[in-house]
Amino acid sequence: MPGRRGKKIFLIIIGSVALLVALVIIFISPLTKYYIEKNDVKFTGREIKMDWAYVNPFTGYIHLDGLKIYEFKSDSIFLSIDGLSLNFTVYKILSKNYEISSLVLEKPNGKIIEINKIFNFFDIIEKFSTNDKPKKPKEPLHFNILNIKIVEGLFYYSNPIMPIGYYIKNVNIESSGKFWNRDVMNFVFAFKSGIGSGKMNGKFIINTKNLNYNLAVKADTFDLKIIEQYLKAFTQYGKFRAFLNADINASGNFKDAEQLSAKGQIAINDFHFGRTDKEDYASFKQLKIEMIELNPKKKKYIFDSVILANPYFKYERYDSLDNIQQIFGANGNNVKAENANSDKFNLILEIAKYVSNLAQNFLQSDYKVNKFAIYDANIQYIDYTLREKFSIGLNPLTIKADSVNKSRNWVDMKITSGIVPFGNLSVTLHLNPRTKDDFEIHFLIQEVSAPMFNPYLVTYTSFPLNRGNIELQSYWKVQNGKIKSTNHLILLDPRLTKKIKNKDTKWVPMPLIMAFVREYGNVIDYEIPITGDLKDPHFKIRDIIFDLLKNILIKPPSTPYRMDVKNIESKVEKSLTITWPTRQIKMTKMQIRFVEKMAKFLKETPDASISIYPNVYVEKEKEYILFYEAKKKYFLISHNKKWSDYTGNDSLAVEKMSIRDAGFIKYLNSMVKDKLLFTIQQKCSKFIGTDLVTKRYHQLIKNRKNEFLAFFKNDGTTNRIKFQNTETSVPFSGFSYYEIKYKGVVPKYLKDANEDIEQINEEKSRKKYKFFRKPWFKF
Repeated sequence: MPGRRGKKIFLIIIGSVALLVALVIIFISPLTKYYIEKNDVKFTGREIKMDWAYVNPFTGYIHLDGLKIYEFKSDSIFLSIDGLSLNFTVYKILSKNYEISSLVLEKPNGKIIEINKIFNFFDIIEKFSTNDKPKKPKEPLHFNILNIKIVEGLFYYSNPIMPIGYYIKNVNIESSGKFWNRDVMNFVFAFKSGIGSGKMNGKFIINTKNLNYNLAVKADTFDLKIIEQYLKAFTQYGKFRAFLNADINASGNFKDAEQLSAKGQIAINDFHFGRTDKEDYASFKQLKIEMIELNPKKKKYIFDSVILANPYFKYERYDSLDNIQQIFGANGNNVKAENANSDKFNLILEIAKYVSNLAQNFLQSDYKVNKFAIYDANIQYIDYTLREKFSIGLNPLTIKADSVNKSRNWVDMKITSGIVPFGNLSVTLHLNPRTKDDFEIHFLIQEVSAPMFNPYLVTYTSFPLNRGNIELQSYWKVQNGKIKSTNHLILLDPRLTKKIKNKDTKWVPMPLIMAFVREYGNVIDYEIPITGDLKDPHFKIRDIIFDLLKNILIKPPSTPYRMDVKNIESKVEKSLTITWPTRQIKMTKMQIRFVEKMAKFLKETPDASISIYPNVYVEKEKEYILFYEAKKKYFLISHNKKWSDYTGNDSLAVEKMSIRDAGFIKYLNSMVKDKLLFTIQQKCSKFIGTDLVTKRYHQLIKNRKNEFLAFFKNDGTTNRIKFQNTETSVPFSGFSYYEIKYKGVVPKYLKDANEDIEQINEEKSRKKYKFFRKPWFKF
């Protein structure tokens, strides 16, 4: 029986031990929860709560469920974790080695708050830091923390002063951990953008002693919406969006930003910044940079390619500032003020400073770009400070360069663009990549419509043009900053129209000036040499003065000839086009005579017919209607009149009223409170509404048609006038017009006038410009 008794005793001992273990686990778990929550503030300075705890001192396993750590002296939660699990290696404690063999944080939810560069976790760092210097060197603590995991984390960052609010989600991080006697830690990470779309993943290695790091990161359509929040710190308004794609391998040191070595590619896609979500001031489809080696410390900037696709930029001038200064303050004062505030961190400004530092020594570094290109750019300039809106653009603008390499003596670059609404630009650059003071440049501007500059001509002279082509050829050679330049300007067949009388236009005797500057062949043709240096260029106007004197002496005897040419041109032009001054319905006496001649021709020639192709400058017509209707509404209100009391004299007074009349502007501003409306056009549109403008526009088009057809009704030839679809492009002449095409038989007077034009163009004074002149009419 001793065997049975021994077995029984053994079972009792085993059972007692098991019971003791169970009791220890059962009681130590709530005791651990109690102890932590009781002494949390004492040990950490923070209040800590949890749903329950499980502690197994025998295996070293600890699990804290529903863990919550609160903000310092606050009831707001700093960090919550669904489950925190860790394993101690128990047997190593006996040898004074403390090791957490695994640490897992399940669904942590943390908040990082920054106020004036003070973060909400600084108190924890301070709590566990000590400034006391040990009297005797101590053996370092043998503490390892291994196999760290963060699973499906959610982390918020906020700065209520800026204010900034951002977060990342689905954060997963794994690390082999940190050994007490090793300085290197490695991480594998992945997370998604909390705002918008996109994800990022990679590997990160850091030396915790000297702060050297290695980083391999990939970003996939990562939303950069957070940039907009930093922009608000120094912009009056504005909307931003962009997405990041990247595949970068980099190494460096957190103490020295220039100690960076990076390769790979980075692309910013779908970039937009502007007044609203629908109105951009700057945008591009993609900026893609492929790096072979970027190393500021070693002064190496080696790129495989830098490509910018579909960039767009719009610059607008207003009566007060421009669109850039309206956003960033006069002369960029908002940016300067934000930059001067050392208590605030702004991500955009920090990036700008870093990029600026990288670029400072670029020309002195070893640099190379195998391929540099800008494709299909669209650059717009719009001026609202004039009597009417002026706009011009470069589109599509393309820039291509050979391999930009410091080791090469010269680099060639080609720039081509259309000029909107009319013209072409071609530029060839021959650059010394080692200095900005040596280069050659050829540029050619062709087929530019002179009337497109009418907003300036009308505002400052009162005389618009309705004909004229501009050609400009330039060659610059700069060596060591010294300029040798020739510039050939041709203004072909310029013609002034009737003076516009208005209180917001200045007067310059343009007909007299044109008589002096225009040469015998109805051309303004000048060579303008430029010398000096880049800091102080000199314009030689001697040749221009000599040409002026020559014109003064030669013009009087040539006046009859020029008048004869003008009359012949008018016959051809009036037979082929009917020009409509902006917002006008009635034709001039000369136009009426030519239309009557057309009507007579149709009556006498039964087989002939005429097709009319209306070309309407819609934007300009509506702008003039808008101004008139807005001034008219103000006039009636300020004179306490009804619409039915409006007279012809009232209409004339409104017509002459300046669009910048002080009373009108003051009233307009009182009625339109939108601070994002900067132009008179926008305010007038808000004041009277777009429906009225559209209605008046359609009335205008209808009345012009009726005015024209009235001359054919009496002769019964209206059925031989065929109106084609209206074209709404910008006319080369700067005015809406009817293009007239003859079907069947062409009038003899038109043939004769066209032959006269051809003969005149063969004369010596005009023949050398024949290439630039387009034929009036082809039979």
